[in-house]
Amino acid sequence: MAGFVNYIKESFNELKTNVSWPTWAEAQSLTVLVAVFSIIFSLAIWGVDEVFATVIGYYYDLLK
Repeated sequence: MAGFVNYIKESFNELKTNVSWPTWAEAQSLTVLVAVFSIIFSLAIWGVDEVFATVIGYYYDLLK
């Protein structure tokens, strides 16, 4: 258990001293960028899914 506590302390110290954190404004702008990209990407995937569903639907209608 002492090894685990030591690991947590060292990890916290490294996060505090060695990691360069973005400013609050940078973090907000990057968050907005990720959100917008995620929405655009999800809409693109939805569009491709709709096209494939339509094409497969036409194919199965031809088989009937």
